[in-house]
Amino acid sequence: MLQTVEDISLTKKRIRIEIPSDIIEKEIKDYLETLRQKTRIPGFRPGNAPLHLIEKRFGKGVEAEVLEKVIPEFYARALKEADLKPVAMPVFDEKLEYKRNNPLNLSLTVEVMPKIENLDYSGLKTNDISVSVEDSEIEDYLKRLQEHKALYEVVEKDIEKDDLVTFDYVDCEIVGEEMVPSLKEKILKMGKEILPIDIEEKLNCKKKGETVEFTNTLNEVFGIKELAGKTVKMKIMIREVKKKVLPAIDDEFAKDLGFGNLSELKEKIKENIYEAKKDQTAKIQKAEILRQIIESHNFEVPETMLMNELEALMIQAETSGASKKMKGEENIQDESSVVDLTPDETKQGQEEALENQASELREKALRNVRASIIIDAIGQREGVTVTEDEIKDRINFIAKRLSSKPEDIMKFYSAKEGPLEDLKHIIYQEKVLDILLSKATLKKGE
Repeated sequence: MLQTVEDISLTKKRIRIEIPSDIIEKEIKDYLETLRQKTRIPGFRPGNAPLHLIEKRFGKGVEAEVLEKVIPEFYARALKEADLKPVAMPVFDEKLEYKRNNPLNLSLTVEVMPKIENLDYSGLKTNDISVSVEDSEIEDYLKRLQEHKALYEVVEKDIEKDDLVTFDYVDCEIVGEEMVPSLKEKILKMGKEILPIDIEEKLNCKKKGETVEFTNTLNEVFGIKELAGKTVKMKIMIREVKKKVLPAIDDEFAKDLGFGNLSELKEKIKENIYEAKKDQTAKIQKAEILRQIIESHNFEVPETMLMNELEALMIQAETSGASKKMKGEENIQDESSVVDLTPDETKQGQEEALENQASELREKALRNVRASIIIDAIGQREGVTVTEDEIKDRINFIAKRLSSKPEDIMKFYSAKEGPLEDLKHIIYQEKVLDILLSKATLKKGE
């Protein structure tokens, strides 16, 4: 039974629970009786052994099993009685000690969802953003479809940009090493920054059967792992040249894509672009609405939720930074701006940058957690639910986007505990944001 609830903070509570001895004893006796019916004791028929013998053999284990059963039950009752929503597993304040025929007293500290005082989401305003589709956007989309449907045909001509070139390695030597790499024919698309510029310049205007020699340092993009970062002296022979041939954008092109004619295809493209713009506009409007709500509700958030979100943002930042580094997109400072800095000044600058980044990530994590808590609270007030059909529809949408089977996507989400609930929560929060947008006043001409 719940005894007391102590406020450690707005998001941390200490609850004291007492589990009556008679309830524990009944559970123990029932468990021992079940064991007696199943256990064979020498000299007794099954089910007829004295209970004290069963208790002597299995008593401690039975006590542990019973406590594992009743503690969560009474903890759940206490949370319901105190109207608390935990966000993490509770922590026992004291070592758990139990003596037979005595009540079990528990003291636990638990982080809980904060209660938002005076939750108000009336009077929200956001800009009414007009959406239109230009003819040039439709044409650009058609050109991308045209590129996707492009074919390559063998030609007898000089190599140009966008050609596919197949070549054989005639000779290859790694500068400074005795190892001779084993290489096979390779196909490369010109103009895709796979080859160093000077090598591409040598290949330009060459024809089938001609050879090219070069010495250069190759990067990972070249696609041969053992040569990455190494300087090679190489001689290659052009085996084949293929030119990209784009299909005409006409009715036949549209029919090949499953439409009756080009006009029908253009209309569908216009519809898709319009819907994508509407979705993007709605995201901008919802973000503005959410910003207004967050700014008008300042409350403490559970530390566990904050740290989990911060950790996720840090991993995201590290992944993004590694990706940019691989692509060579990291910020490069002008040498003149750092040439006069001492090592201590450079180290201090790096430390300040890291501190600023950590502070910014923590602020972002705090906003994200507050937003999630507010959305959930509004959804509860508005009676928002997510149906099984809505989950199935989202699974089908994801499957279509990934060109996969819905059952495979469902298996992925169901394989581990959590992901399916996460998907359900995403749908839940989207529905809440839709409600907020529907309630907001749209400001014209801004």
